[in-house]
Amino acid sequence: MSQNFTHRKAVLGDLEMIIQLLIDDELGKTRETTTKQSDQRYIDAFNKIIADPNQYLMVVEQNKEIVGTCHLTIMPSVTFIGSTRMQIEAVRVSSKFRSQNIGTWMINAAIEYGRSQGATIIQLTTNKKRLAAKKFYEDLDFKATHEGMKLYLDS
Repeated sequence: MSQNFTHRKAVLGDLEMIIQLLIDDELGKTRETTTKQSDQRYIDAFNKIIADPNQYLMVVEQNKEIVGTCHLTIMPSVTFIGSTRMQIEAVRVSSKFRSQNIGTWMINAAIEYGRSQGATIIQLTTNKKRLAAKKFYEDLDFKATHEGMKLYLDS
């Protein structure tokens, strides 16, 4: 199979597939859902993302089919002498397309996007249950230099 991948900024018509990619995951299937209420929440979030110039919701296509997604956030900072960081979130490759180097291609495309936006630090978190993901990122030269923490607020 050809490795002819492209990426672009997601449009509203991609949202259903993006949600399916989020669900198509061991942890994602426990926290994502599609109901009338959740669908509106996804649409509201999507609209906020596309309205923000520091957000890039990437879809990766192969032969015009969406095979992966990730969410990139550019974050100007006063640390590191006013550096710009990029956060990578919601990295997913369709289960039927895994082991085809799509993830590697997508992260490299994300890195290039960050570089084009002036980012000097790229950061991400991965769930401690995702041992294979941690190795994947380490193989791409990411280093576990910090302990990530989250506080979930009632919604």
